[in-house]
Amino acid sequence: MNIHEYQAKKILAQYGVPVPRGGVAHSATGAIYQANELGGDKWIVKAQVHSGARGKAGGVKLCESPKEISQFCDQFLGNNLVTNQTGPEGKMVSSIYVEEATDIIKELYFSIVLDRATQKVTLVVSTEGGMDIEQVAEEMPEKINKIRIDPSVGMQPFQARQLVFTLGLPNEAIGSASRAVMKCYRAFRDTDANLLEINPLVLTSGNKVLALDAKMSFDANALYRRPEIFEFHDKTQQDIREINAAEHDLNYIGLEGNIGCLINGAGLAMATMDMIQHAGGEPANFLDIGGGASAQRVATSIELVLSDENVEAILVNIFAGINRCDWVAQGIVDLLNKRDIDIPLVVRLSGTNVEKGQKILRDSGKKVITAETLSDAAHTVVAEWKKSTGK
Repeated sequence: MNIHEYQAKKILAQYGVPVPRGGVAHSATGAIYQANELGGDKWIVKAQVHSGARGKAGGVKLCESPKEISQFCDQFLGNNLVTNQTGPEGKMVSSIYVEEATDIIKELYFSIVLDRATQKVTLVVSTEGGMDIEQVAEEMPEKINKIRIDPSVGMQPFQARQLVFTLGLPNEAIGSASRAVMKCYRAFRDTDANLLEINPLVLTSGNKVLALDAKMSFDANALYRRPEIFEFHDKTQQDIREINAAEHDLNYIGLEGNIGCLINGAGLAMATMDMIQHAGGEPANFLDIGGGASAQRVATSIELVLSDENVEAILVNIFAGINRCDWVAQGIVDLLNKRDIDIPLVVRLSGTNVEKGQKILRDSGKKVITAETLSDAAHTVVAEWKKSTGK
């Protein structure tokens, strides 16, 4: 689960990480009020969306008057901000963060990420703050330094100092920067985060370090024990299909292809999507209906897949264990009795009650294309998709 910048900074501030003073607003009037509360004659105004690269898209601006703040709010509030990370549809801006301007001497990069391959926590720093870390890694890999922390031991102060020394900071800033790194690690650990990114982490003219931007994401499986984090969930930033799926306890992730997938089991889903690509198609989604799916759950899942206007064919691939093929088949037929589907529907059933399921499909009189194997199903759905679309 992702959260907004102002929410991430609130968490970091609670752990003692230095952040600039700021306030969130949901209207131009509110943003001007926040600026007046902060005082001064310059403010950084930021559109709040779950995306990086906001500055490049115009979503971050230095304002020097209430009029400029109002104009910024009129431009973005209630509208979608399109960045190179949101896709062409962009994401809705429903809040603006107003922050005091900072006297920046140097911009740095800092992040903490859960490394599943090593089962450790990796801290990454770079002297090239303000840039995309992927670009730095490609063009200047020598500018990136990392250390790995064993979570069973935790981060030690000497490791924080070791990391900070690579940033070339003045001696006066080493202590405060090291303490900030330790506090960031505690915030990451205590909130069950899987990513904490500060880009840029800045050095000010007073040799202080400040988290000028902040991004955090959290392990959704741990949110049951972090209700204070779950309160930050903003549905307006989430794919509507994923929201609808969550309401039915379905695991759904929207992709960019044209072939809708309805599968049970994450491993089988991944294998099916790979096979679709191998056959020359592109999956439109990841959808795991889980074990013990009822006919109603299957019908709901197909409706969810059909809600994506880009879907031009559907593949149902079920290997039944706890599930039963006859339940799945009945769910498909129940939906087809209620509505017509004018795109190819390919179904591959295997496992518990497969004969009953196949019989239900055959006897239904509905236009359902069946397949015996995963390879057969993937190649069939791609061929039918090409035939129906002329692609």
